[in-house]
Amino acid sequence: MATATTIETPHGTGRLVTHRAKAPLATVLLSHGAGNGIDTDDLMALAQSLPRNGVSVALFEQPWKVAGRRVATAPATLDTSLVAAANWMRVRTPLVVGGRSAGARSACRTAKRLGAGGVLALAFPLHPPGKPERSRVEELKGAKLPVLLVQGERDPMGRPDDFPDLPGVDMVVLPAADHSLKVGKRGPLSQSEAFEILVESALEWIVRDVAGAHR
Repeated sequence: MATATTIETPHGTGRLVTHRAKAPLATVLLSHGAGNGIDTDDLMALAQSLPRNGVSVALFEQPWKVAGRRVATAPATLDTSLVAAANWMRVRTPLVVGGRSAGARSACRTAKRLGAGGVLALAFPLHPPGKPERSRVEELKGAKLPVLLVQGERDPMGRPDDFPDLPGVDMVVLPAADHSLKVGKRGPLSQSEAFEILVESALEWIVRDVAGAHR
C-alpha cells in the first residue's frame, strides 16, 4: 500500500508517494521527466514490483508538476527539490537515487551529495533530439557512483550506441523501445516483457552493486 506525503521545498510543495517493502534491503528514490509526472508506466512498474522483492520505492513529484504547470522549471530547481525530498526521507537502508529523463539527469547531479550508493537512470537524455553535439555525458561522468542506464533502442535523445563506455556505468537496452520505454505493437517483445526486463535488471543491479556494497 502506498502512502503520499507533501514535501516543502524552496521551490514549492512537492509530493512523495512511497511504496514500502516489508523488510527493505534498499530504497530507491525516483523523480519524473520534464513533461510528465510520477504515473508513467515505467516508474509505476518499478513501484509495483520492487517492493515485493525487498526494495522500497519512493516516487517524488516535483513542485512544478504538483502546481499544475505544463513545463518543468530550471534544472537547478529540480535538484534542490529532489535533495529536499531525500533529506526528508532519512532512510536507513542503502539509497539509490534515480528517475526518468530529466529526473535521471537530476539524480546524476545530486546522488553523490545525498550519500546514495548508486544511480538508476531511465531514458537518460544524452542530447536533445537531432542534436548529438549537445552531449550531456559530463553529467553521467559527474555521478561518480555506480550507474545503471535503462535505454530504449530507438530513443531519439540517446540511442545506446551514442553512449561512450564509462567506468561504473552499466547499460540495459530495451529492444525497439523509444524515449518513453514503449516498444510498440510490432516490437520483438511485448510491453509487459520489456518492463519485466526493466524490473529484473534494476533489482539485480541494486542487490549486487548497491545493497551488496553495504554488507
